[in-house]
Amino acid sequence: MLHFWYKPYFVPNQLWGHLDEETRSNVIRELKSSRVITGYSGNWLFFGAMVEAALLKFDGSCDMTRIDKAINMHMQWYKGDGAYGDGLSYHWDYYNSFVIQPMFLEVLQTLKEAGKGDKKTYDLVLKRAMRYAVIQESFISPEGTYPPIGRSLAYRCGAFQLLSKIALMQVLPEEIKPQQVRAALYTLIRRQLEAPGTFDERGWLQIGLYGHQPAIGEMYISTGSLYLCSEVFLVLGLLAGNEFWTGKDEDWTSKKVWKGENIHIEHAID
Repeated sequence: MLHFWYKPYFVPNQLWGHLDEETRSNVIRELKSSRVITGYSGNWLFFGAMVEAALLKFDGSCDMTRIDKAINMHMQWYKGDGAYGDGLSYHWDYYNSFVIQPMFLEVLQTLKEAGKGDKKTYDLVLKRAMRYAVIQESFISPEGTYPPIGRSLAYRCGAFQLLSKIALMQVLPEEIKPQQVRAALYTLIRRQLEAPGTFDERGWLQIGLYGHQPAIGEMYISTGSLYLCSEVFLVLGLLAGNEFWTGKDEDWTSKKVWKGENIHIEHAID
């Protein structure tokens, strides 16, 4: 069993704390207006839950039914070994990292801070997230590529949001060193963002996984949504003196394997 709640690693209310009262009131009103939207039974449930978590944090009140539904349904949709279904079925895509697991952790952490949290649930969800982060780290090839599976590939390196978040929270499992995650993410990000055609002549991201690949686009993909890729930069929240930045470069798992080195053998979690 895990015995901790992670410590804050950023300055709280850095944005909200600098807004005037009128602007805060407008934001809260617009957040509440989204309650008329009912998400389908999948990762969208966490969009509503995140809105309510924000209201709980900034307004002191929320619709707990929307939060409880997201939590309870995803607990039912857990498929094992660190992965949740996107609804009843499991999908081979990166939505466990794009949405489900990061938002799950954020919602539960907000509930905890408001005195409404269940530590047992948080510990369990964190344990699963840590396992999924280990799997993600092993997905990154020695060349900084990864399997092009599932939808929303145009979000590029945002597919590794959860790995970055677990590194930011400083709860990487012992067998995964922070500096190997740094090296893996750096290689992956640089390979993608430096690919010819990634940006148009005005400097905006273009649809694609590697360069400009319009066929990867989908009906909900726009230039704006491509910037979900920035979620991989969550690790920039770590202080300059953190081991993530100061430790010497380390090979990541797949790079070690294909150099013929021994590695830690993984096992499924209960």
